[in-house]
Amino acid sequence: MSSAPRVASLPRGSFSDEAAQYFFRDREVNHAYYKLISDVFRATERGEADWSVIPIENTIDGSVSLHTDWLVHEVNLPIRAEWVYPAVQNLVGLRSELSGEDGEGWRPEKIKKVLSHPVAMAQCYEFLRATLPNAELETLSSTSEAIRTVSENPGQGWAAIGTRTAAADYKLDVLQEGVTDHDNNYTRFLLVGNKEYVNPSATEFKTSILITLPDDYPGALHQVLSAFAWRRINLSKIESRPTKKKLGVYYFFIDILMSMDSVLLPAAIAEIEAIGCQVRVLGSYPSFSYEG
Repeated sequence: MSSAPRVASLPRGSFSDEAAQYFFRDREVNHAYYKLISDVFRATERGEADWSVIPIENTIDGSVSLHTDWLVHEVNLPIRAEWVYPAVQNLVGLRSELSGEDGEGWRPEKIKKVLSHPVAMAQCYEFLRATLPNAELETLSSTSEAIRTVSENPGQGWAAIGTRTAAADYKLDVLQEGVTDHDNNYTRFLLVGNKEYVNPSATEFKTSILITLPDDYPGALHQVLSAFAWRRINLSKIESRPTKKKLGVYYFFIDILMSMDSVLLPAAIAEIEAIGCQVRVLGSYPSFSYEG
């Protein structure tokens, strides 16, 4: 067995797998595939893998709250890198089964059920409503799992939404490309794990922190934001999520367009802590975008 590092992701052919391939495109790794995102997280926590690849945010649907909560509450795995990728969804099925009498194209009325991951399904809501209004919708743990299920059930009138890679792997046809409702459908993937990730080509960096405000401190959030503002530190995201400890108590998940290696950011965090806030650094990491 190869001694190369291991990276865990959702099954082969999923967008998570494509993200994993990108992160390690210039080095040898072993890819470990898991059906459920909870197993992807646990694989690295248990030491079965060195890193896990997690989809965390999407242009259309925003943050994937379940995955954010896992990162905060269930595991303690630092963020090592991120990749922002244009997630193009496709309608996939067996063309010979779904075509008309002339054997060409595909007929919407022949599709009885569409399977996919719930996030992917939501990204294609308008297409499904307009083109396949009578089809049953079923969600599975990943887009590749949906495509595999369709391939194993011929003659049922089933189709899936997913990647071209998975369609080719399971010998299905891409019935229609680009069925997402918006052209700018980007998904952000995080690489998390206890092992360092080094990529000399990185030119952009981000830091993600978690802030819990002190009790009974009016204006605390304003002071937190002021600590960044007067230092001219750019924030790309601020999101509140329940702490799960008490009703009405939230933490703030903040993405910062700066590395912890800078002088300004540690000083800002020290100022925030000085007013009684709890600050947890989730990671300071290189940020990559799809290069075509």
